[in-house]
Amino acid sequence: MWEYGKDNTLICHVSGFHPPDISIQLLKNGVEIPDAKQTDLAFEQGWQFHLTKSVGFTPASGEEYTCRVRHLKNMKTYTWGELLV
Repeated sequence: MWEYGKDNTLICHVSGFHPPDISIQLLKNGVEIPDAKQTDLAFEQGWQFHLTKSVGFTPASGEEYTCRVRHLKNMKTYTWGELLV
């Protein structure tokens, strides 16, 4: 959990997928956050992969932060924000 007004890091880690056709977006209020860093695609046992994307941010009340993952044609969204506190 984060504290409003203090520097933090938003991290989205995705693992256990195959094939490696994947993209991760980190969003603030539905807009992609610039300057996010992404690890190299890493290989696990059993033909599975993992990938992590992160970005520094300072949370504020009323904002919503989202990790949007597209794997092949499937899209999943994970959201953090005031409503989940």
